[in-house]
Amino acid sequence: MDTTIKVPRTVKAKVMLWTDISYHDMEEIENMLSTWDLERCLCRLLKVDLPEPKRGVLLELYVQSVLFCREHNFSREQTSTFLSIIKSIHDLNVETPFDNIEQCVSYCKELLLCHSVRRPPFSINLFGPEEIKCVFEYIYTSYFKHFKLYKYVFTPEVKLDLSLTYSETVEEEPLQPHTTVNSSEPDVKSEHDGSVDTQQENTGQEEEEEEAASSDPTSEVKALIEQAVRKQIAFVSGELDQRMKDMALQHNGSPQPPQPKNNKKQ
Repeated sequence: MDTTIKVPRTVKAKVMLWTDISYHDMEEIENMLSTWDLERCLCRLLKVDLPEPKRGVLLELYVQSVLFCREHNFSREQTSTFLSIIKSIHDLNVETPFDNIEQCVSYCKELLLCHSVRRPPFSINLFGPEEIKCVFEYIYTSYFKHFKLYKYVFTPEVKLDLSLTYSETVEEEPLQPHTTVNSSEPDVKSEHDGSVDTQQENTGQEEEEEEAASSDPTSEVKALIEQAVRKQIAFVSGELDQRMKDMALQHNGSPQPPQPKNNKKQ
């Protein structure tokens, strides 16, 4: 299983006439009258091999697209191209779990322009101005308004697992006790003085170690780092939530979808 997470990218539009559905396939699609037969036919032609509920959601998208083309009396060439446009936009959406709605909308506009302006071999005038407007409105209302739902169904959930590791501090070697002996005094006194000096030095060493342990700066540094990281994660999470809310309000509140630019040349 491929666990590589792709980042949003920009895709260049190209002509998609007969890319996924051939002329012979369109004859077969036209003969499918019931929704169940049409769904089974599109599942085979577009090679939809997904588990439920992904399979049902994707086939519903393709079936509704064919019904839209029939409602507006699109030709076989237009229907084949429209299905490929829907499929390519969806593939671009679900290839990454990150938000890439801006790239998908831009790609959709370029695809529509690529099939509304006669400039071979880069573009063809397959759709007229009114047809392009109708197609864009359908894609906007049926797909982009439910963009996050498709993202939720077809992409895996990504969680950030942040862990911090600290390098071990080098411990200083303890000082060796030093015994001084006064050679001018008798042996008994020298041994007594040496033991007293040793006890005093050992006591002083223990006090220094206790002070060093109580004032260890490593624990304070760890606490400061963890606090700073928690603040940064909370800030980034809040920014993402606010951005998603703004985009949802923008999509839900806009009464009319943006109109594509038609740069048809004479």
